[in-house]
Amino acid sequence: MSEPLFRGVMPALVTPFRDGAVDQDTYVALIERQIAGGVHGLVPVGTTGETSTLSHDEHRLVVDLCIKTTAGRVPVIAGAGSNSTREAIELVKHAKAVGADAAMVVTPYYNRPSQEGMYAHYAAINEAVQLPVIVYNVPSRTGVDISNDTLGRLSKLPNIVGVKDATGDMTRPTMQRLLCGQDWVMLSGDDPSALGYMAHGGHGSISVSVNVAPDLVSTFYNAALSGDWKTALYWQDRLIRLHKALFTDASPAPTKFALAHLGLCSEDARLPIAPASEAARKEVLAALHDAGIV
Repeated sequence: MSEPLFRGVMPALVTPFRDGAVDQDTYVALIERQIAGGVHGLVPVGTTGETSTLSHDEHRLVVDLCIKTTAGRVPVIAGAGSNSTREAIELVKHAKAVGADAAMVVTPYYNRPSQEGMYAHYAAINEAVQLPVIVYNVPSRTGVDISNDTLGRLSKLPNIVGVKDATGDMTRPTMQRLLCGQDWVMLSGDDPSALGYMAHGGHGSISVSVNVAPDLVSTFYNAALSGDWKTALYWQDRLIRLHKALFTDASPAPTKFALAHLGLCSEDARLPIAPASEAARKEVLAALHDAGIV
């Protein structure tokens, strides 16, 4: 059996801001910290990167800067989703043009397409751009849940190569292996349940927590990938409070608070994301202590 196209842990990178603009120098420093911490790839302009409040020019800037900074050291999967198929195609075309290794395309949100509509959305992208595409399924945010059967159909298309699954449903990886084949890339999008996802055959994760603790989270995934479940369980227990704390308020406010506490970036986020609440801050600080980060 061949190795999956993508494996291991990849941060859903935060986009740092200062004075209302993308803080490019800090973004470069955050990327370097992730690579030094042992991550297996990078994912700019996903949900944690506040893609929904970036302008198109800022979106392209962040993707460009990530690819240039990374310089081929690890793969880059560029966020490129939209609830407009035409716009998603343009973003995937840009990702390909600037050298991304793949694009992450979220299921169309708000307009709540049918399963057939979602199939047609990804099929159109597959036809328009020759770049590997990871389907991002996060029904808690988008209002739609792409089914295993639809993913099975999509897996037959040459450029639709895998999924980021943020459902926390442990039955999905097994069913998708059976429906989509052994080459289908399965990445968790839910840090608290990622140990179970890996045990059920997952290949890795696009993670929020790794923004805060790249070395620790990478160690967890290296253990899981090697089948050392005892070590993986140790790190799961040590990191679980952090996984939960980073979602005690609207993301990425708690993550940016954690990074600010570590002196790595400002807390600034774009409205409607407000600063982390006092309760969230207390939980994040306790989680950082429990994980041995501070």
